[in-house]
Amino acid sequence: MLAAYEKRGLRIVTAESCTGGLIAGLLTEVPGSSAAVERGYVTYSNVAKSDVLGVPEEMLERVGAVSEEVARAMAAGALNHSRAHVAVSVTGIAGPDGGSADKPVGLVYFGLAVRDRPTKTRECRFGNPGRQAVRIASVRTAVELLNSALQD
Repeated sequence: MLAAYEKRGLRIVTAESCTGGLIAGLLTEVPGSSAAVERGYVTYSNVAKSDVLGVPEEMLERVGAVSEEVARAMAAGALNHSRAHVAVSVTGIAGPDGGSADKPVGLVYFGLAVRDRPTKTRECRFGNPGRQAVRIASVRTAVELLNSALQD
């Protein structure tokens, strides 16, 4: 995938919350990945989402960090605060606790922003197989989204 990004002259930025940098870590395991990976943001707290990515505080208060709206704003903010062409974001509840009836453990939202295109989102409900499993499933989904950006 990274070779395809490099071949097209495209760069990736990540904006991560519940994955804590695992997506950027996976991408940069590949030698020469700097040709396709521009930067990564770990914005675990609401303050970081607002300060670093420009997610409106009002939005965070109204819908919460784990929401489609915030995933969309994180991806758009990462794109706007970088020189990348494609941004992927992730925000969710990895567990083992912290969930609620409305937002259970394993609920994760993703954003995919591509310059000059509408930002897409995806909701996944991974259940509660354990914190590590939710985070790994989230990384897989983010990579799928990055691959899909090459197909569009």
